[in-house]
Amino acid sequence: MERTRVAGIIPMEDGFAFMHRIGVVKRKDIQEYYTFPGGGLEEGETPEEGCIREIKEEFGIHVNIVKKLYEMKSEKFNQKEIFYLCEYISGEFGTGDGPEFSNNPKYADSGKYFPEIIKREDIEDLLLLPPDIKDRFVEDLKKDNI
Repeated sequence: MERTRVAGIIPMEDGFAFMHRIGVVKRKDIQEYYTFPGGGLEEGETPEEGCIREIKEEFGIHVNIVKKLYEMKSEKFNQKEIFYLCEYISGEFGTGDGPEFSNNPKYADSGKYFPEIIKREDIEDLLLLPPDIKDRFVEDLKKDNI
């Protein structure tokens, strides 16, 4: 069965909010990278609800969904990924308490998670995954579509 992963693209301050992952053991090719915050849907959740929940868990902030920006299929992970443009509403950035911060051994190979706000002009130079979405995102930033 295909899994659905959702992620948020969140403008904050003079940049965007990303999850910086360091010391990722389960990936042999890349141990440090940035990614859009998000995760898999829970039972009975809409993609929008899942995105809002994941951002609250990972960053400690409340957001509203503005619109769907991108969708892609990953054959490798047998999943569909949906990326939403989100609007920051409230909360203190960096206070997430999701399972990735719990020191649960289940997440040991996933490395450490660090919420960061990256300036617009620095995004193109990041190792931001997935690369296909990064390319589309950077193009949209250059065109001022986001």
